[in-house]
Amino acid sequence: MVEIKTPAGVDAMREAGRVVGQALAAVRAAADVGVSLRELDGAARAVLDEAGATSPFLGYRPSFAPTPFPAVICTSVNDAVVHGIPTDYRLRDGDLIGVDCGAELDGWAGDAAVTFTVGTPREDDAALLEATRRALDAGIAAAVPGNRIGDISHAIGRVADEGGYGVLPDYGGHGIGRRMHEDPSVPNRGRPGRGYPLRPGLVLAIEPMFLAGGLDAYATAPDGWTLRTTDGSRAAHMEHTVAITEDGPRVLTLP
Repeated sequence: MVEIKTPAGVDAMREAGRVVGQALAAVRAAADVGVSLRELDGAARAVLDEAGATSPFLGYRPSFAPTPFPAVICTSVNDAVVHGIPTDYRLRDGDLIGVDCGAELDGWAGDAAVTFTVGTPREDDAALLEATRRALDAGIAAAVPGNRIGDISHAIGRVADEGGYGVLPDYGGHGIGRRMHEDPSVPNRGRPGRGYPLRPGLVLAIEPMFLAGGLDAYATAPDGWTLRTTDGSRAAHMEHTVAITEDGPRVLTLP
């Protein structure tokens, strides 16, 4: 069931989203060569604790997962697309890392992700990041009253196709509100003018996931959580929680 939020509800979601944005900023500031993924999780936990927020990731166990998720962020490095578990792995120069974070505050959820290079960037990684960022911007720009979910999906998929990137099949954006995952789903490819109509009060997590090798394919790692590209190519994931309003899209997960 799709829930339409009141203006007060959207304002409350902004406060949860602000915590997410601040946590991601703290993780990005802490990320450096030699820093462990577990230490990055600690940086995010500190922000959530300071804000009095809880994590919708910690202990989350969907039907596909063999164990509850053990951290407050996902850390997906290089060929990992999403759902990477923070471990004792220490970042190396040139690593590409995607960080996904959620927060719950006063009964409302926020969800966002960033991908960035640690140390010296590779030229092909820079192009991948720029394309994923443009796709997120294009998806947000399409999140206006009168459009449909397919318009967001088409905007994202068009950027992927123009750059020769694959998208992660079976995964995409979603509704969000009192729970982290709500209806409707927001695929990263679609046909314009199709799908659920966008109207003020609908809040969506919009999240392109691009695969540099161009294949729409992934494999699940032995941990049962991490999704990796099948060809070993790198991947990028960027996300914001966005409210549809009469005045245009309102991004709720900026710091």
